[in-house]
Amino acid sequence: MSAELDERVQRALADLAQVHGRVDDALRWATDAGTWLPAPGTGHTRVLWAFFAAAAAIDVAAARVLEPHLDALAILSQAPQPVDLAAVGAGDGSSWGVFAAEGAGLALEAREDGGRWRLDGTKPWCSLAGALSHALVTATVEGGARRLFAVSLRESGVTADDGPWAPRGLTQVVSAPVRFEGVPSVPVGEPGWYLERPGFFWGGIGVAACWLGGATGIARALLVASGKREPDQLALAHLGAVDRAIAAARAALDAAANIVDDPPADVDWPTLMLRTRGAVADAAERVITRVGHALGPAPLALDADHAARVADLQLYLRQHHAERDDAALGRALLDRLADSGRRPW
Repeated sequence: MSAELDERVQRALADLAQVHGRVDDALRWATDAGTWLPAPGTGHTRVLWAFFAAAAAIDVAAARVLEPHLDALAILSQAPQPVDLAAVGAGDGSSWGVFAAEGAGLALEAREDGGRWRLDGTKPWCSLAGALSHALVTATVEGGARRLFAVSLRESGVTADDGPWAPRGLTQVVSAPVRFEGVPSVPVGEPGWYLERPGFFWGGIGVAACWLGGATGIARALLVASGKREPDQLALAHLGAVDRAIAAARAALDAAANIVDDPPADVDWPTLMLRTRGAVADAAERVITRVGHALGPAPLALDADHAARVADLQLYLRQHHAERDDAALGRALLDRLADSGRRPW
């Protein structure tokens, strides 16, 4: 890392410590960070993911704001053709989300008319849609394929619901449906490009870096408590187990970052993403459990910052599909064995 980049990282983390859960301030902070943080795959992926982790260790919700904004900027930079962002009023000060979830009974369709695209329908799980200026949104095009579009969320045809949203974690990062009625948009890549590009899998690993940061913040509560009085053998065992979990997750992320920046010819991006996300998610859940066992109810009941951090991370972790992602990884391993005869280990 260059001295200039390191200085910016340290200054940004110091600024984040002053945000204190205010979403508008977090959005401004994230938008500024997006002007200088490196994109994944450009030689500094490890720096980027380490920044995600360090930010989440301070404020999980702010990292939840930062990561999709940076992901959107990376997607736009990876687009095979230039994207006409001026057509949707986007510029350097825009704040971005990425809305790609699907939901039963909900559909978003994109139709072209005279060379102009418009979106109609409802998109679920749109985080911070009421606060962001722009988003990258997947929609179904003629023939049934999914395609990515850039859209202004301040168009008159956009209605961002404010719920239902009743979590105890990420309370201000509302993720609710958005309705689109004839909203102008511009395509980003061809149909299928969004899900097929290597950057899709890089973005999935970037989310895991935020999970690691949240777990690190929780683990620090145990470290501080252990330093205030002589720990017994059980407390030491919890501390050691937490350290192993965090070290293993960090090693998995660092290894993945090295592959992203210098990929071998036979790299399997889906497998790398599933392995790394799974390793980090497991580590984060172990940290939550171990710290809870070691410290008991007091910090969850009496320490507002710690209680919020645990609740935020528990909800954020549910972006990992747990056993379903493990099943997807198992299928990928068997398919590769059948296709090439190569064993994974």
